[in-house]
Amino acid sequence: MRTGATRHQGVTIIHSLLLLACPCLTPSRAEAADPPPNIVLIFCDDLGYGDLGCTGATGYATPNIDRLAREGVRFTDFYVSSAVCSASRAALMTGCYHERVSIRGALGPKAKVGLSHAETTIAEMLKARGYATGMAGKWHLGCKPSQLPVHHGFDEYLGLPYSNDMWPHHPEAPRNYPDLPMIDGDRVVDPDVTAEDQESLTGTYSRRAVDFIRKHKDGPFFFYLAHSMPHVPLFRSGAFAGRTSRGAFGDVLEEIDAGVGDILRTLEELELDGRTLVIFTSDNGPWLSYGDHAGSAGPLREGKGTSFEGGIREPFLARWPGRIPAGSTCREVAATIDLLPTFAALAGAGLPGLPIDGRDITPLLLAAPGAKSPHEALFIWYDGSLQAVRGGDWKLLLPHDSRTMQGQAPGRGGVPGKYRKLPVGLELYNLRDDLGETTNVAPAHPDVVARLKARADAMQHELGDASRKLKGRAVRPADGEGAPADGETTGAKPRP
Repeated sequence: MRTGATRHQGVTIIHSLLLLACPCLTPSRAEAADPPPNIVLIFCDDLGYGDLGCTGATGYATPNIDRLAREGVRFTDFYVSSAVCSASRAALMTGCYHERVSIRGALGPKAKVGLSHAETTIAEMLKARGYATGMAGKWHLGCKPSQLPVHHGFDEYLGLPYSNDMWPHHPEAPRNYPDLPMIDGDRVVDPDVTAEDQESLTGTYSRRAVDFIRKHKDGPFFFYLAHSMPHVPLFRSGAFAGRTSRGAFGDVLEEIDAGVGDILRTLEELELDGRTLVIFTSDNGPWLSYGDHAGSAGPLREGKGTSFEGGIREPFLARWPGRIPAGSTCREVAATIDLLPTFAALAGAGLPGLPIDGRDITPLLLAAPGAKSPHEALFIWYDGSLQAVRGGDWKLLLPHDSRTMQGQAPGRGGVPGKYRKLPVGLELYNLRDDLGETTNVAPAHPDVVARLKARADAMQHELGDASRKLKGRAVRPADGEGAPADGETTGAKPRP
């Protein structure tokens, strides 16, 4: 035994000397002493930048979500790739701009397309590393049985295949939608989700997350909690109805917050706190046409369905005791496309074989001193067209038609108001000085405009642009044949 131990020590010393002499032999995180972290990713729907207590919300309280910021890090400049459901979720799951994987708009119940099986999702990547993987909530990346989460790397799934308003009770286009199904795995377990059923959605999803954590406490595990709300229609359980002065919207946020509290308490009870990264963010900004049933973009301009900051900049909070310094703030640019490569780095997992757009933001996540964004530019598409480029403090809007509720009567009680058309020109904003995008400074900075426009042109040739009738050279197909150019195939007018 002593001889074996001596031989092992000698090999270890030689190995250590080799590592010092040749940095290329440094072990990956997969070979490091620390086990890969558990990951809980909480993803809301239509949550605005100003909809949390820690970002200025009033009329209701989100103490458990705020705790993530207080005990972890809050990103101030965190983006989605598009201000609409399916496109945003495709980017999250694949680490790619949604245009690269051909998922646009909001896929309806009659959509033939879905996320391609050639793409590697976060769940597939982590599953290959030995993770248990689970999901509850809204998927919205294909509703055929073969397109559901359990066929994209998730061991289990419970939820709705698309938005909770895609049902016969839609206030504007009810005849375009069939009954809303609840799915477990890839089986329909309730073919007709009713209003009463929707009241229990938030609590059901949160309990599923807690049960999954308990079942896989020996880890590692990844759970994706994709809440259907605060997307309209708003529903909350009886325990939360009428609790806040903000009405249904505030009640819904407090129920989502309670679920976050249940998850945190479960992690503490199981002594998993120091081994678990918990992230909270959302798919796009508030659906402002719904008025009192919509959230708030806070100081940002506009909301969902636009490429202004209110549509694409999201709250992002992350907590990992012992790894993320409490009370940290990150003001560097990052995005949902960065989560896949970041999780890969933390878990010691291999990256997808196909090209992705995200970057490892581990230094930002862990609040490393002096850490900088790995992005020279971020790109924002909507309806198949590139509409904005963020580079440093600068943001360039490309000419397109947007929309606004400014000067319009807001919706009430779950019935939306009407947007008016808002033409957007070639506009430049300095977001450090003008967070609300109020003053176009393009005439004063032609050099910045030219630089960002050149980046936009290169990306349009790579991933295409409908407004310029460009087909991107690096675009990969979605799953499904004969799909239209945008994802909406329900017969309803285009909608986010």
